Amino acid sequence: MATMVPPVKLKWLEHLNSSWITEDSESIATREGVAVLYSKLVSNKEVVPLPQQVLCLKGPQLPDFERESLSSDEQDHYLDALLSSQLALAKMVCSDSPFAGALRKRLLVLQRVFYALSNKYHDKGKVKQQQHSPESSSGSADVHSVSERPRSSTDALIEMGVRTGLSLLFALLRQSWMMPVSGPGLSLCNDVIHTAIEVVSSLPPLSLANESKIPPMGLDCLSQVTTFLKGVTIPNSGADTLGRRLASELLLGLAAQRGSLRYLLEWIEMALGASAVVNSMEKSKLLSSQEGMISFDCFMTILMQMRRSLGSSADRSQWREPTRTSDGLCSLYEAALCLFEEVCRMASDYSRTCASPDSIQTGDAPIVSETCEVYVWGSNSSHQLVEGTQEKILQPKLAPSFSDAQTIEAGQYCTFVISTDGSVRACGKGSYGRLGLGDSNNQSTLKKLTFEPHRSIKKVSSSKGSDGHTLAFTTEGEVFSWGDGDYGKLGHGNSSTQKYPKLIQGPLQGKVVVCVSAGYRHSAAVTEDGELYTWGEGDFGRLGHGDSNSRNIPTLVKDISNVGEVSCGSSHTIALSKDGRTVWSFGGGDNGKLGHGDTNRVYKPKVIEALQGMFIRKVCAGSQSSLALTSTGQVYAWGCGACLGCGSSEATALRPKLIEELAATRIVDISIGDSHCLALSHDNEVYAWGNNSMGQCGQGNSTGPITKPKKVSGLDGIAIQQISAGTSHSLAWTALPRDRQVVAWHRPYCVDLEESTFSHLRSFLERYCDKINSEIPPLPFPSSRYVI
Repeated sequence: MATMVPPVKLKWLEHLNSSWITEDSESIATREGVAVLYSKLVSNKEVVPLPQQVLCLKGPQLPDFERESLSSDEQDHYLDALLSSQLALAKMVCSDSPFAGALRKRLLVLQRVFYALSNKYHDKGKVKQQQHSPESSSGSADVHSVSERPRSSTDALIEMGVRTGLSLLFALLRQSWMMPVSGPGLSLCNDVIHTAIEVVSSLPPLSLANESKIPPMGLDCLSQVTTFLKGVTIPNSGADTLGRRLASELLLGLAAQRGSLRYLLEWIEMALGASAVVNSMEKSKLLSSQEGMISFDCFMTILMQMRRSLGSSADRSQWREPTRTSDGLCSLYEAALCLFEEVCRMASDYSRTCASPDSIQTGDAPIVSETCEVYVWGSNSSHQLVEGTQEKILQPKLAPSFSDAQTIEAGQYCTFVISTDGSVRACGKGSYGRLGLGDSNNQSTLKKLTFEPHRSIKKVSSSKGSDGHTLAFTTEGEVFSWGDGDYGKLGHGNSSTQKYPKLIQGPLQGKVVVCVSAGYRHSAAVTEDGELYTWGEGDFGRLGHGDSNSRNIPTLVKDISNVGEVSCGSSHTIALSKDGRTVWSFGGGDNGKLGHGDTNRVYKPKVIEALQGMFIRKVCAGSQSSLALTSTGQVYAWGCGACLGCGSSEATALRPKLIEELAATRIVDISIGDSHCLALSHDNEVYAWGNNSMGQCGQGNSTGPITKPKKVSGLDGIAIQQISAGTSHSLAWTALPRDRQVVAWHRPYCVDLEESTFSHLRSFLERYCDKINSEIPPLPFPSSRYVI
């Protein structure tokens, strides 16, 4: 008997691709490195060893010696069979050697790394593809995102006319430059460009900045015009000196109106390139004295307009200005350097108002304001808003009682405030000890909680339904819980009510928790190792353990790993991977709130296929709906009710559906209460939708549900940085968040997180910095100092 090489089953997990891309591939050169990486495959269940099969080696059939002697053919056959049997046995022995085992593991690791790389760089067609299968429910809303409207014949004719017209215009302009000008005044082409400059200059600032509002044909026209003008600015383009100067001015005007950093970098790149050509041709002395120049007044007007648009506070004496000639011109080279410095100054000024989680934790975060301003609205029936009257507040009201707040959590008729020193205060409804103050009394003012042992709290999560319970994790990653203990949702091994914060021991002891979520009747926590633990009521499979059993201590969800975030709803749970590429959901699927295209219960984590190909930043689970925020600032919703934001309170979406009302707005944070939602834009605007019976949507009234996201009134000009939605009340405040880097994806002129922006920056580095140590600096720079 001999054992064969143990077979394995391969199952690559998409959400682990990013971690495999960053693995040190050189470590597979050693057996120790291979063993570590292979163990990672096994622990993540990407390689599953199958039961070993046993093979019987009977060998060849021995000849019968009782018969007459064997013929030569029979002897040859017997020898061949014997040799084949020996060869098979030798192969098995060799394949079971330590070297062969290490080689197989090494090949599997390489195969995994290759899969991760090919998936990232060669699977572009999969990005943001939505399934288009019909809904099973007759009353369901269409769940796939709105596809592009097929072009009609009229659209095609219009596009053909526009493209043809532009091509004809460009040809006429080039021809006009080649013809001698008769008489004084501008030539035809220069006259056309001069008129275009006047039109662009008359527009309000940033008129072309919102490209989502510009039709595709308009963007295509802008691209063609820009390409044409770039070609005109080069000295050997065939255009006259004035034409090249006007083309440069029009390009700069368009770049400023479009407002994106990448367009300004394009202009700077053009100006430096033209200046380099001018410098190389100077020895011929055939160039005009106005070659490589731009109007000083035009340049400074655009520069001042940019400064006014962003409210630049820089000292005027610090502003760099190009040298003005007697003709009222300045060199493209100096203008490019001046614009570059201005962009850097704007970005530097903006960076002082931004903070990352790391900078805040180390105490190096910039101070935006000495005190935090907190605005509250919605129900105040249990004094959860700390206002004198218990009347509902219909629009945001500044609440001085919440000053010194770093983080706020709105729960079920209660509110928790984490101060900058890590202490926690609570107010509102106190039944079942949900406030953690040692009793069940309502509190009309904020009261400080006591944690034993003493700890600094980082984040709090409070249930939006049921009888109220709360979780909190410390800066060291420990978890406390208090409130109603039914179903074991406090995680202390029993169902007792806990009126003071109590440290959760058991499986979480020694673990560093980075995220907690308190659902209606269950709880969840995520560790820094990417493990997901759940406990509490298990009905509908909301705990993800494959059954409906309740757990009264944190229990590891074994079917997923590399989890980064979790959110618990009424009877379902949503988990997000660390890399943001995978979203799982499980539990009750009624009304489609799991996002799998049906209403079935799911007892183990299941990937939401409709979100594959997107990068998700945050997920939220409510009563009958769920939300997901993408890295591009788009919000998707699924489930039923007004929280879908689609214009109907009766709609149902069985799969994630883009909230069209927010499609043109970059959202940086979302929050969901029991049945209403909040969203925060990168411009510090707050949007609300859903149930508004208590004025929790901040519209100045309490009439009907808000079926589409609407801007919350009364917050204009206030730098809101964080939001929280409770059961029927809402809060927004100005303190910089600790768990989210506050940097906009786009800010006029200085921040533009697009691939083309980084391509231009790379081009600058490659063109001007590769030879920085050379004795001869790259044109048009006179010395390496300017390059540095």
